[in-house]
Amino acid sequence: MLSLEAFQAGLSWLIILRKREAFRVAFRGFDPEVVAHFDELERARLMADVGIVRNRAKIDATIGNARALLSLIEDEGSFHAYLRRQLPAAGPLPADATPQSLPATTPDSDALSRNLKERGFRFVGSTIVYSFMEAVGLVDDHLPGCFRYVAG
Repeated sequence: MLSLEAFQAGLSWLIILRKREAFRVAFRGFDPEVVAHFDELERARLMADVGIVRNRAKIDATIGNARALLSLIEDEGSFHAYLRRQLPAAGPLPADATPQSLPATTPDSDALSRNLKERGFRFVGSTIVYSFMEAVGLVDDHLPGCFRYVAG
């Protein structure tokens, strides 16, 4: 998910959603053990793949991030355990929240972004990290009136 968030940077989410399956195939299911070993031949294959976003910096970041993730897992046990130690539990938005009040970043996404960068991750700015946090349920941004909203 974090890789897809990085590819989305500067683009429409609809573009990424339409290409999601092609990304999964191109990056071998985003298996970090596999992607971490991609070489120049694999990079050339990805750059020629019209089914994905062919951005060299994002492709290189995805490969490098797979390597960084393996190191993080070795240090922390799992990515999930690392995230749980880094972030507080998600809580609901206040009852008066509006779409305009939703942040693009938070102090938590700032801190997580910094820590990921220190660990060698790229394309993990605070906005990308916050969007990742929303997508995987680490942040509850369901607005009042949404069927998923639960008041605190």
